[in-house]
Amino acid sequence: MLIYACVSGHGYGHGSRVASVLTALHRLQPQWRLVLSTPLPEAFLRLAFGAVPFEHRPCRWDVGVLQADALGSDPDATLAALERLEQQLPAQLAAERAWLLEQRQPLLVLADVPPAAAALAQAVGAALVFMGNFGWDAIYGPMGPRFEPWAAAAGAGYRQGTALIACPFAMAMPWGLPTTAVGLTPGRPREDAAALAQRLGLDHPRERTVMVGFGGMGLHVERPLFEAWPEHRFVVSDPGLDCGAANVIRLPADIRPLELLPLCGRVFTKPGYSTFCEAMAAGVGLQVVRREGFAEAPVLEQALERHSRHRLISREQLQQGDWQLDQPLLAPTAAPVPDGGDRQAAQLLQRIGHQASSPLQR
Repeated sequence: MLIYACVSGHGYGHGSRVASVLTALHRLQPQWRLVLSTPLPEAFLRLAFGAVPFEHRPCRWDVGVLQADALGSDPDATLAALERLEQQLPAQLAAERAWLLEQRQPLLVLADVPPAAAALAQAVGAALVFMGNFGWDAIYGPMGPRFEPWAAAAGAGYRQGTALIACPFAMAMPWGLPTTAVGLTPGRPREDAAALAQRLGLDHPRERTVMVGFGGMGLHVERPLFEAWPEHRFVVSDPGLDCGAANVIRLPADIRPLELLPLCGRVFTKPGYSTFCEAMAAGVGLQVVRREGFAEAPVLEQALERHSRHRLISREQLQQGDWQLDQPLLAPTAAPVPDGGDRQAAQLLQRIGHQASSPLQR
């Protein structure tokens, strides 16, 4: 069985979620072949998958929303990129169809969450499982009239799927597909936290140790803002945060941020699905800078207030140093989100995969 995963290049969170689910699938079906079709960097994928074998085909299937930085969107650049991709997709679709037919293996297409995967699945006659907590139809819709055709096209693609894996913190996904709701889908630690603390020289009390990261786009934060909190130690994962302050420790490139969570009192970040999953699964509270211009952000913020210890601040507060790290995190208003969504999703993929009875034919 060949699992061909079309993974959005919009952000690392999509790749982290797919890695979590396919790692769980590998434990169930170690002989199945995993192919990652995505523009996400090879180095990131290798770190996310660890020892799980996969193949990488560097294809772009969606645009998502281009960002000015980690907290701001760029609608004009997004529209230009959507138009470019529309011109490039036919040739890519033909090439990937030909490659898949050459493999002569039973095939299942997984998409997180490019709607163009529907055209590929149809071209090769394969089942298509969408996975996510939103679709681009829900993101483009609120972005104004210029995006309405793109929202409609995305919705049309999603409705051609075979099934939907609905992850936590989900926006509406009214695509008429058989839907399986799952729990948290975090990556699972592979390192010994105590050994990592020794390697990094991190011997600070947990309640004053803060993981700081703003995703693949990163965000520049001035050195004096860190130095204003001398009793705290900050472990940073973005190059723009490595400012040389004495209380800032740069996370090595070969270590995933989630490996350090047992040593941290809180995570300081933007609204992001995979970061929320990882922190919630580890029982670590979240200090979150609000994000504007992206429809998923308020949904994530509301979920944060319901299900996790939390504190929300504005971008202005971030830039002014009003970080509130001396204030306790606020208690959630509802029960935690159940864990184990990676295993639930893997079991669904296993069931659907077993229904693919014969290799693809030319």
